[in-house]
Amino acid sequence: MDWQYIIEGIESGIAAMSWLEGIAVVFGLASVYYSIKENILVFPTGIVSTLIYVWICLQVKLYADMGINAYYFSMSIYGWYIWSNPKPGNAVVPITWLTKSGIFQSLALWVFSYLALYYVLISFTDSDVPYWDSFTTSSAFVGMWLMAKKKVENWIAWIVTDLVSIPLYFYKGLVLTSFQFFVFTVLAILGLIAWVKAAKNYAKDNA
Repeated sequence: MDWQYIIEGIESGIAAMSWLEGIAVVFGLASVYYSIKENILVFPTGIVSTLIYVWICLQVKLYADMGINAYYFSMSIYGWYIWSNPKPGNAVVPITWLTKSGIFQSLALWVFSYLALYYVLISFTDSDVPYWDSFTTSSAFVGMWLMAKKKVENWIAWIVTDLVSIPLYFYKGLVLTSFQFFVFTVLAILGLIAWVKAAKNYAKDNA
């Protein structure tokens, strides 16, 4: 791996970075941090970041990612409501694992969204990365849905999304955003560990 090339790319990316991208990166990182901590601030910080990325993705022709950021916005409002209104008897919405039917539904959602997005991209846009764009978008689609429901598996979906997004955004010249997804990958792994522990504690307390 040519680390000098990567370092130079990050430096040039920072130099060319718009103030909008910088704000989006800061709020995006804050959103992931608050998600790990089960802090409801995950949603307002995420809303700011995603609205900015709708515009950025439009400029670099990542149309599916533009759509997913609009979806993030709506799901952030939904998740904000869900997290703020736990069931009677619960102080907060607990972190839990998916059931078998939930796993099947999540996989079906990923396959359907991938095929639909890919068709739209190759048929109605000038995207030059329809495979990548559809893959990351469908994975993130599932991840955001599961996060709003406080399911442990949301972090698995985010790890997959982040790992593929790193080279995608680097290829598109958004080097700082690419580096942000590297940081997201690390944070998602930490989030997975934290939420697995929280789910085990909840299951133990309610056994």
